[in-house]
Amino acid sequence: MTRWNSIRTKLTLFLVLPTILCVAATMVISYSYTTQTLRTRAVDENKNLLFQGNRNISSLIQEINRFSLTVYSDSDFYRMIGAGYDNISANIQIYTQLNYIAKSMPDIFQVYLYSVKDNKATLVTQNTPKRWQSLKPFPDSVPAQDRSLSIQSTHPSHNYGLTAPNPQTTVKPVFTLHRRIEQVPSTRSLGYLSIDVKLSALSSIMDQLYDHLREKIYLLDSSGNMIYASAPELTGTRLQSSWYPSQLTAASAAQGFFEQDKSVFVYQRITDNADLNWTLVKEIPVSVLFHEAKESVRINLLLLALLLITMISVIVFISFRITAPIKQLARYMTQVQTGNLEIDIRPSGKDEVGFVTERFRSMMDTINNLILREYKLELTSRTHELRALQAQVNPHFLNNALQIIGTLALELKVPQIYSLLSALAKMMRYSMRNDEKVVTLRDELEHVKAYIELQKERFENKFSFRYDAEEAVMDAKLPKMVLQPIVENYFKHGFRLADPGSWIEIKARKQSAQRIEIVIQNNGRSISAESLARLQRELERPDGLQVSELHEENRLEVNPGSGIGLSNVLARLRLICGDDASLTVIPISPNGVSVRLEFEIQTEREANEDLNCG
Repeated sequence: MTRWNSIRTKLTLFLVLPTILCVAATMVISYSYTTQTLRTRAVDENKNLLFQGNRNISSLIQEINRFSLTVYSDSDFYRMIGAGYDNISANIQIYTQLNYIAKSMPDIFQVYLYSVKDNKATLVTQNTPKRWQSLKPFPDSVPAQDRSLSIQSTHPSHNYGLTAPNPQTTVKPVFTLHRRIEQVPSTRSLGYLSIDVKLSALSSIMDQLYDHLREKIYLLDSSGNMIYASAPELTGTRLQSSWYPSQLTAASAAQGFFEQDKSVFVYQRITDNADLNWTLVKEIPVSVLFHEAKESVRINLLLLALLLITMISVIVFISFRITAPIKQLARYMTQVQTGNLEIDIRPSGKDEVGFVTERFRSMMDTINNLILREYKLELTSRTHELRALQAQVNPHFLNNALQIIGTLALELKVPQIYSLLSALAKMMRYSMRNDEKVVTLRDELEHVKAYIELQKERFENKFSFRYDAEEAVMDAKLPKMVLQPIVENYFKHGFRLADPGSWIEIKARKQSAQRIEIVIQNNGRSISAESLARLQRELERPDGLQVSELHEENRLEVNPGSGIGLSNVLARLRLICGDDASLTVIPISPNGVSVRLEFEIQTEREANEDLNCG
């Protein structure tokens, strides 16, 4: 054997080369996959973040809108606006209501009210009420004709055209909610209410949506005006970036993202409130987005390089460790091939190769034992065949004798005797069909009816028998002699001759397309708790009924009065119909016992295959 043909060389070569190729491919794929994964994850996370910001901003606008609706909930206030007000009491009430609105939120800067009835304008700003008369409403505070509510984008605060008696001393950027107060149910205008809100109301929400050092965020109205921007100097101005008309204006989805100018933009529409058509936009530079990806890939590359070095070292070491014991095992096999089955095989270690060597030694011991066992099984099989042939002599003789007696009964005009002999003959013929281990439910019921006919004569018709079987299950396959032993238990342990109302019944139906249920129940003596517990332990034995128990002569007799137990019935049922077959014994209140059989419906071919395997 040359060096290149040795298993050691091939093992080293064919393990190291694929490892190098796989690791290199893994590095490339890992970088690409990690980059794409981080991009997707970042977009998804920011979509969720902006969606939460959308909900918070919507809640803020709804809350301000709710404050503006208090003009309708306060009936006195609403009445005075509609009828006009010119006394001190009315003025105080107007101031009080406007002051309530102004203080409802810490971020409300000022509240403006104009009454159409008496051309009065009232402004509550910096906790100071101001009033002017014989003025027109401020133009921005009047919503469009077809709307009762409008939201004005960020703008510097002002006095709504009211310059006396004190000019406004503080100017702040605010956004404003304007509401037309209407004569319900008509749309006639009674007045106009404007609420200026400081940007601090938005700042507490927007600051949670982006990284101040590496990302940018914008809150835009439908015209591209920036209601809020991460750069304070841009707030209130019109957005001039090229991505707005080319990407955002054309987008129709409520949420999405796009990439332009080396940045990823994630956007969220805010359209939950009346006349509110804002858009949240978050700008994430690609360099920031892939910073973690590059760091992750760098760490992965270091780990993969370390893994490659370790794998190559381990492969070389294992190749030398494996080949030596394998060569020794090959020598053992060569000796076995020459016919030396008694070879002394010694373990070569506690690793996998040593385990294989130990299993090989165990296999050789098993082969030697199987040779002897096969010879013994052949002798046992011959013995059983001889006993089976001998056991058929007496039943055939008895069956022929019963036919002769039945013929004589007809000649002597005793049909009842003939009927009983016919029933007994049916049972004899059924039991003599030794080549049939699997029968149909129809055959089992016929056998039970013959047995019941004999029992009725024995007990002078002191009980009733009924059965109800669906036609769909009559051809279902099951082991021979399953129902009769259960019925026989009733006459052995449950039947009471003194009770004229005794009965036993059999019901068979489909549980599902492939599963059948057979219930044998009676109103005889109830089973004791102790006996029921002992029986259930017998039926629940984890090892089940052994094959040897199925063939013991004192347990498996096919004639009436046999000693076939319920555990025997369950074992044969599982042998033919599968391990999920079940036999359940349930006491009936006040008297009686119910035995329920459940098993899968088998075809004739499947049943015979299971029997042969068993």
